[in-house]
Parts: sequence; structure tokens; C-alpha cells
Amino acid sequence: MAAILPWIMAGTQIAGGISQKNAADKAAEAANRAGEFNAGIIERDIDLLERQRQILNATFLTESARARTAFERDVQGTVRAGFGYGGIDMSQGTPMQVLRENAREFQYEQDVAAFNNEIANMQISDGQETARLNAQLSRMEGGATAAGLRAQGTSSMISSFGRAAGTASEYKLFKVA
Repeated sequence: MAAILPWIMAGTQIAGGISQKNAADKAAEAANRAGEFNAGIIERDIDLLERQRQILNATFLTESARARTAFERDVQGTVRAGFGYGGIDMSQGTPMQVLRENAREFQYEQDVAAFNNEIANMQISDGQETARLNAQLSRMEGGATAAGLRAQGTSSMISSFGRAAGTASEYKLFKVA
């Protein structure tokens, strides 16, 4: 019985190393899955930001069209009605200057609104790029963790072979001729 004990010790050391390697490989796969899962959640933000962009642009177009209609009806129409009611010729002079100044002011407001819309679109694009990079980083972190775990498992297995060889040598299980 005592003669078999060193063989059992060496075998369990090897089996323990293989078990540690298998556990490390499973943990590595879990790290990869976690990195991919997190990346998927982050990438969902890209789609949400795109929907936000579509809503923003549709709202901008609707508001621009409504503003043009309101400007023509409320501002320019009021000017025409006021001068017309006063019996003033609107084809020249002050009425035309007022209409042109109103049109310039309205165009300025439209240009500011378009600029603000463009800035908001740029912010959305920046958010999407940040999300893409964060998703890529999550995948890389998962991969790096997995590689570290696999290396740790391999190291444990090699170490167990070394301990088993030490046990075999100590008990002179292998005779060299």
C-alpha cells in the first residue's frame, strides 16, 4: 500500500492541475461572454441615439415649416394689413423696408435654429462614437481577462506537472538506467 501512495500523490497533483486549467478556461469563456454582453448593451445606446437624431430632425423640419407659415401669416400679413389699412402703397418705401427687415430677422432666426440643430446632431454623433469605442473596449477587456485566466490555468497545470515530477523523483518512481 505504501508503494502506491506516491503514485496516487503524483496523479492527484496532475489531476488537480488539469482541473485548475479547465476551471480557468471556463472562467475565461465567462469573461468573454461578459465583455460581449456589456458591449451589446452599450451598442444599444447607438440605436437609441439614432432614433433621437431622427426625432430631432423631424421636429426641426416641422418647426421650420410652421415658423415659415406663421411668419408669413402673422408678421408679414400684419405689416401688409397695417399699411394697407392706412392706404399706403406697399410696393416701395417704408412698407418694403419693414417687410425686408422682417424677412432678414426671420432668416436669421431660421439660420440659428439650423445651426443649433446641426450642433445637436454633432453631439449625437459624438455620443454614438463614444458608445462604439466603449463597446470595443468592453470586448477588449473581456478578451484580456480571458487571456489572463487561460494563462493562469496553464501555469497551474505546468506547476502541477512540476510538483508531480518532484513527487516522482522524491519517491524514485522512475528509475533511469
